[in-house]
Amino acid sequence: MNLEAFIFDLDGTLVDTELLWAEAMRTYLADRRCECRRETLLHIIFGRSWIDIYRDITARFPAVATVPAHVMAVDLRDYYLRLREQSANIVIHSSVELLKRLSHDYPVIVVSGSPHADVKEAVDLIGASQDVRFVLGAEDYAPGKPSPAGFLLGARQLGVAPANCLVFEDSLAGVTAAKAAGMWCVALTRACAHSQDLSSADWQLADLADFSVEAFSRRIHRA
Repeated sequence: MNLEAFIFDLDGTLVDTELLWAEAMRTYLADRRCECRRETLLHIIFGRSWIDIYRDITARFPAVATVPAHVMAVDLRDYYLRLREQSANIVIHSSVELLKRLSHDYPVIVVSGSPHADVKEAVDLIGASQDVRFVLGAEDYAPGKPSPAGFLLGARQLGVAPANCLVFEDSLAGVTAAKAAGMWCVALTRACAHSQDLSSADWQLADLADFSVEAFSRRIHRA
């Protein structure tokens, strides 16, 4: 194993926002007389690309099917920002600290299913714009997770072999995508997160403060 680059997911890994996005979508739909259960929305949203979320939502609710994806994204963001303003700090500090620490010695990128502009804004929000080489959002690759397309594009742009990349993820779709890309994967399994089967990851951690390259290497060599 020769790790040369690290890839972070965004929502649920660096920022605690996926539940906010699900509630924003629930309220957005309710305001348009489209009712959807919270658990259904969690299934639709967690770990998935905005393009895939939009496709599922418009298929389920013909009343919003005439709204273009980019327009719905802007409208939904207003709902999300109102919720974020009412929430406690959404930054997952130990994950951000790990990103900054790794960036001293390795290239680090963020690959997310959120719109590119939202990913950039979130990286600025966590104070990591100087630590992240580049970000990839929903418009930058297709198909979305669980396809490996986004991770493979990130590795290609870095000039690093997929086998030498390690991905930090928090969703089944993300872990599946990382392993399909032929990359190593560490899954963040926070107690407050939506429950998912992340057993296919190479390591599961409740807090990324417990990660180090040395500890991961020891674990892999023992396996």
